[in-house]
Amino acid sequence: MSANSAPFLIGVAGGTCSGKTTISENLATAMGPEQVALIKLDSYYTTNAGLPFDERVKVNYDHPDAFDWALLNDHLSALVDGHTIPVPVYDYVHHERSADVRPLRPAPVIVVEGILVLWEQRLRERFDLRVFIDAPADLRFIRRLRRDVAERGRTPENIIDQYLTTVRPAHEQFIEPSKQYADVIFPEGGQNAAATAMLLARIREVG
Repeated sequence: MSANSAPFLIGVAGGTCSGKTTISENLATAMGPEQVALIKLDSYYTTNAGLPFDERVKVNYDHPDAFDWALLNDHLSALVDGHTIPVPVYDYVHHERSADVRPLRPAPVIVVEGILVLWEQRLRERFDLRVFIDAPADLRFIRRLRRDVAERGRTPENIIDQYLTTVRPAHEQFIEPSKQYADVIFPEGGQNAAATAMLLARIREVG
């Protein structure tokens, strides 16, 4: 890709623990940071530091209102224009944005991954390629249960309650319908090696 070419933007969406992060990280690792800049939607949860912890726990983190779309779109614009951006670092244990940021440098290919990246219209329309990673609901729930216990300090009871009250309804109302905007849908989630290979081939075409 020439120095004057606009970056190629890819949106990777899918339900919780569908494998979208795995595939996106595999792409970034295979191509390297000089070629692929990876933005995760989870970094752009709105800050809830002003709420008591008991209230932060109750927030629906799978609803579109949980994300700072304005900041994400501003950061994406800056990255496209060739500027390094300060990506927020989210603290999942305390349910708030931390004081840290992660510098992200521009690259010829920018991948934005997250459950709702095909739902938000302004963001969706910026992508040159829209991808939806599909996986059965039971597998996604099992993966989420294991992840949140191991990595986020949650109890199984808390995870099950959250899944039933907010995660599943949000998936049915917002995430699953956003599949209609995808250019390509990959089944089997992060285990789909062919999907990763196909995306890598497409990125190399752009380069």
